[in-house]
Amino acid sequence: MKVFVFPGQGSQFTGMGQDLYNSNPKVKELFEKANEILGFRITDIMFTGSAEDLKQTKVTQPAVFLHSVALALTAEDFQPDQVAGHSLGEFSALVAAGAMNFEDGLRLVSARAQAMQKACELEPSTMAAVLGASDELVEKICAETEGVVVPANYNCPGQLVISGAIEPVQQACASLKAAGAKRALQLPVGGAFHSPLMEPARLELAEAIEKTEFRQPICPVYQNVDAKPHTDPAEIKQNLLMQLTAPVRWTQTVLQMQQDGATEFVELGPGNVLQGLIKKCIPDANTSGRQ
Repeated sequence: MKVFVFPGQGSQFTGMGQDLYNSNPKVKELFEKANEILGFRITDIMFTGSAEDLKQTKVTQPAVFLHSVALALTAEDFQPDQVAGHSLGEFSALVAAGAMNFEDGLRLVSARAQAMQKACELEPSTMAAVLGASDELVEKICAETEGVVVPANYNCPGQLVISGAIEPVQQACASLKAAGAKRALQLPVGGAFHSPLMEPARLELAEAIEKTEFRQPICPVYQNVDAKPHTDPAEIKQNLLMQLTAPVRWTQTVLQMQQDGATEFVELGPGNVLQGLIKKCIPDANTSGRQ
């Protein structure tokens, strides 16, 4: 069974999508439509912008989404048995699988980026990568730490990201190192994604999601909040509504896909982060990527 997976924020690079744009008229049309919907030429930033330009949230999320979806919509062999995406990548997966159309997906991703940016500005917050600790230990220490700090990304066994207010995250990092974690390192991010501090963004995005039409996808979509396959449009919408404040259960998603018959994982989008994470979840996994 062939699975297509879609990366999240952080996999962007200068020049992303340029070869596709120049070689495929369908992609060019899609990218120009995106420029029109967004109200600025995101393609110029993708092709020639600096790393700093690409790091702006209003650019990063639509750029990664656009690149990923273009690869899926123009791939001749895009006949997935299952799809999944990491955080932002879930929106790419939903559009690629036909659960919503491209225009609606791009508008939601743009609204999501702006809502998250606003939430980040409301309260100083951060995230930290924790290596070499069990899920249970990370969960226990987050629960015991005063203030807002929660597991945000279950990326692969022994690699979690925690998220929350700055002091609680720093305190949890110190406690985790004392309890034997190899590393607990604050990340250079703008805010506490996938934590309760994203509630203002969730409420803002919920309004846009409610107005969006969802359809039955061409195959099961494994969603971040519960790592389970979904084809019912109402369930898909409900899970998407919870995604911003809930953890990304990527480890559980990969293992569930394997259990459900996945034999080949293809990453569509910039970078190869997900291929690496999948290999850590399933050491002998058959992975490949296209960018």
